[in-house]
Amino acid sequence: MSHATDASVAERRTMLQYFKWAFIVTGVGLVLGAILGWRTTGTFGGTLTIFFICLVLAVLEISLSFDNAIVNANKLKDMTPVWQRRFLTWGILIAVFGMRIVFPLLIVVIAADIGPWQAMVLAAARPEEYAAIMHEAHLPIAAYGGTFLMMVGLSFFFDHEKDVHWVRWLESHMQRYATIRGIEVAVVLMIILAFSRFLEPAEWQVFFTAAIWGLLTFLLVEVLGGLLDSAQDIRAAGAQGGLGAFLYLEVLDASFSFDGVIGAFALTNNLFIIAIGLGIGAMYVRSMTIMLVEKGTLTQYRYLEHGAFWAIIALSVIMYLQSLVHIPEVITGLGGAALIGVSLWSSVRWNRREANAQTDA
Repeated sequence: MSHATDASVAERRTMLQYFKWAFIVTGVGLVLGAILGWRTTGTFGGTLTIFFICLVLAVLEISLSFDNAIVNANKLKDMTPVWQRRFLTWGILIAVFGMRIVFPLLIVVIAADIGPWQAMVLAAARPEEYAAIMHEAHLPIAAYGGTFLMMVGLSFFFDHEKDVHWVRWLESHMQRYATIRGIEVAVVLMIILAFSRFLEPAEWQVFFTAAIWGLLTFLLVEVLGGLLDSAQDIRAAGAQGGLGAFLYLEVLDASFSFDGVIGAFALTNNLFIIAIGLGIGAMYVRSMTIMLVEKGTLTQYRYLEHGAFWAIIALSVIMYLQSLVHIPEVITGLGGAALIGVSLWSSVRWNRREANAQTDA
């Protein structure tokens, strides 16, 4: 009964209703950006520049995180409504304030060995120095986040129960070898070793250590999620599959955020402008996630998930490559969007073929 009700509600909701809060946050964020621009520059031109940077950062976040929305929806559709609401409320607070404000501060605290307050003062008073520390920390961040995302992507394809294949010749082989225990871990370790060979000895150690921590984080989240979910008794069955999935999604969102946060410093050194721009983008990702879950878009377009997970693997490889060469964030965002777009087009073609076959029958 509740599923039927949810479906009817989803049908009645328009696109504007799904993105209502995203539009509100956009308006508030851009006003705050304009105020911040006027207070920091005191000129109309400077205010417009910061206003424009906030818009660009929001678009950057959306383009980099569209595949994140699809993966979130994939996990959320199997969660209970209670935990869905918790992720979409608490989760967005963690995503905006935790990853866009606390995370960059935490990096500087660790890298510069200073206190949180000193890091905040550094961000406000000496943004160039703050940005330099963030860029110096890019290598371990890329290794850590890239490894976690690669495990996420490979785990989707190395699944012996997976019966729908988009890139058939490759995905069918991956599904066939999924019965080999730990094969995705072995693949990731080989890729880590391959990339490590191109780095200087000092960088190699940093890269390898951070990558191993990324691998361990994925495995620990998987184990912890399984333990938390299996520990629920019958009376707490409503939360079953909730807390473990919640933790998984939060770590996943953090991994997606690494690239956007680091890339944002190419546009501005001001932490607060970055928080506004990326925070606006995060709200659109949240709205897209809700729409995908309620409208059952992943079910309607059978290859959309495949495109998202291939985009995740591509993003993880790009993060690895960024330890060797600089890759503009626009390439990262457009690459992921292109893979998802092609998978959507393939899904539409498949739906048309099925409809024609039924009509002919």
